[in-house]
Amino acid sequence: MIRKFILLIVIACTGANAAAQSSVDAAGEALVNHFIRDVITLQGRFEQSLIDAEGNVVEVMSGTLEIERPTRFRWSYDEPYEQWLIADGLNVWSYDLDLQQVTVKPQRKALANTPALLLGGAEDALAQFDFGGTTVEEFTTWVRLDPKDQNSSFNRIELGFIDGELRRMVFFDNLQQTTLVALSDVTINEPINAERFEFSPPEGVDVVGVPVTAEVSDL
Repeated sequence: MIRKFILLIVIACTGANAAAQSSVDAAGEALVNHFIRDVITLQGRFEQSLIDAEGNVVEVMSGTLEIERPTRFRWSYDEPYEQWLIADGLNVWSYDLDLQQVTVKPQRKALANTPALLLGGAEDALAQFDFGGTTVEEFTTWVRLDPKDQNSSFNRIELGFIDGELRRMVFFDNLQQTTLVALSDVTINEPINAERFEFSPPEGVDVVGVPVTAEVSDL
């Protein structure tokens, strides 16, 4: 009789824990959906750290981030070197100011199955990822996303929300490296000058790649 009673308690606790986790997972999924659907513009600063498989910090970079959904964003690195990464809706431009070199790729192809798709992509960007669960760590709610494409360069992505707003991003790649991005001074849904998402290669720089036009992009 005692054994049955203990078994019932274990079953009840297991069910309660499962229900609690289900509620946490649903809350995490809601945070991601809110970020994708309701955050139209975002601007702020970031610090980006690259960590190798042994846990050593390989590189730390910082700069500014600007997003305007559904298709435009700008990452501007200012430390330790200057580099611009601009998505104008058709192409992604990478401009290394020190090397005086520009690389351009069609945006739809360049961003497919990448973390950048979640940041600057449209609402259907989530269709390329599966929710992998939610955990709560002190003041941060972490939501895991797994790419559906097995050929993706990333194993998983974790988004960290503080007070309901995105403040941390962690990307785990196939080389066992981890990229941690911390956001600060974030402003949401305020107008951003359209010129921030425009780019024309300066005279004299090397350009690798050919930008697509609206006509070609629609094919």
